[in-house]
Amino acid sequence: MSHYYRLVVSCPDRRGIVARVSGFIAGHGGSITEASQHSDLEAGRFFMRYEIFADSIGMTAAELKEAFEPVAREFDMDWALRDTRYRPRVVVMVSRESHCLVDLLYRWTAGELEGDIVGVISNHDDMRSMVEWHGLPYYHVPVAADDKNAAFDEMERHVEALEADTVVLARYMQILPPRLCQRYAGRVINIHHSFLPSFAGARPYHQAHLRGVKLIGATCHYVTEELDAGPIIEQDIHRVSHCHTPQDLVRFGRDVEKAVLARGLRWHLEDRVLIHGNKTVVFA
Repeated sequence: MSHYYRLVVSCPDRRGIVARVSGFIAGHGGSITEASQHSDLEAGRFFMRYEIFADSIGMTAAELKEAFEPVAREFDMDWALRDTRYRPRVVVMVSRESHCLVDLLYRWTAGELEGDIVGVISNHDDMRSMVEWHGLPYYHVPVAADDKNAAFDEMERHVEALEADTVVLARYMQILPPRLCQRYAGRVINIHHSFLPSFAGARPYHQAHLRGVKLIGATCHYVTEELDAGPIIEQDIHRVSHCHTPQDLVRFGRDVEKAVLARGLRWHLEDRVLIHGNKTVVFA
């Protein structure tokens, strides 16, 4: 099957970047099959994502990286190049709500994700049979209120043993400690409903119903030390009215959450998300 080299770049904005990179690729016989770029005028930053038909360039990914180094230094680039034959390894973490996990497992088995789910970690044992039916390992790691560090140490060991490139918190209802947020920066994706901070705690959809909200939403974002405040990847909404019950709101909310999380994960795996500070550029 054909494969591609995917080049992503972030650097100070200046004239000549597109010409230099495109000329470099053309000079090596490469064919660019998809090109996206964006200039952030306020930040003075330039972002780029190219897909290059690998067979056209006649170089391995390692050789192409070495050849591109002088261009990267010339423009002070933060950059990465990935061969799409490598499928990123994804670990999913979940608590008791199954809708996001079930959706991701379906999309993975249907071939919709450019990566492989390699294991599931949970602080409850509820989803074991479903996960193991998919042929995946399931790790039950209870989180004791008086000793959470021990649980997170065990969780970290599982993530490392599974050689995870990305961790997805699919309604995992525990807060990761700062050290893990720092260690896996830009590699942990979370989903939360949009009622925060107005309706925090238990039964947020019921609280929202009592206030007569008209919009239900969800946010997919990278995890940072500041709770639910990391760089946003994707968001969406669903309109509701006085006709809808609290149970309707919960159902709509689940639909939005799983769709937003799936899109965010897919874009991340396809190298379409570039992080700059606490913002993202998404070439979707």
